[in-house]
This record gives sequence, structure tokens and C-alpha cells, in this order.
Amino acid sequence: QLQLVQSGGGLVQAGGSLRLSCATPGLTDWTAIGWFRQAPGKEREGVSCIARRGSSTNYADFAKGRFTISRDSGGMYLEMNSLKPEDTAVYYCAAGVTIATARNICESPVGMDHWGKGTLVTVSS
Repeated sequence: QLQLVQSGGGLVQAGGSLRLSCATPGLTDWTAIGWFRQAPGKEREGVSCIARRGSSTNYADFAKGRFTISRDSGGMYLEMNSLKPEDTAVYYCAAGVTIATARNICESPVGMDHWGKGTLVTVSS
């Protein structure tokens, strides 16, 4: 059973940067990973995902050029730059043994069985 322990997040001014971490001991390349977010009053959406074995990587349009997903044996990370007030949300990391592509995982994370508890990111204007 994977344990996903999130850290990072907090309050930052627009234009600033944050790094989210998700400690996942025992994470292997056979496990797909992803970051998702849910803003107040909105549905959860995929931010960035990596398919198993790194076969594909996907970024939401709003994340392209600003966010970077990465992973190592200890967990997964989301580097966020040039943050905007509309990036304010609770961010979740997720992992699962799924053969779906990164894009499909981000769009519909049905195969992502393990989730972090979420961390709040607030971007002030």
C-alpha cells in the first residue's frame, strides 16, 4: 500500500514560485503519477501526469511553461513558477498502477488508487 505524504504549498504572491512534494516510499517506474487540483467551487482537474515507465507526460494548458513535474524513487514533485491568483487551489498528488496514457490519467484518474491528503496553495494578487 503506497503512502503519499504531501508537503509544500502555502501563501505566495502572484509571480512567485512554490515546490510541492509528495513523499512516496517505494515508488517505482511501473507506477503512474500525477498532480491534480481543486479550486473552491470548481471540479477537480488534472495539472500534470506521468504515465508508467515515463512513457508519456502531460501538462494541462494552464500549466505548460510554468509547472514542471518530476519524480524519483522517493516521491514526486511539482515545481510551480509564475504563479497566478487563479492557481489558488488544493493540490493533490496521486499514484496508481495503470496503463493509461498521461493525458488520459490527467483527464480521468480512475486508475489512480492512492492519493495524498492535499495541500493548499494560495496566490495573492
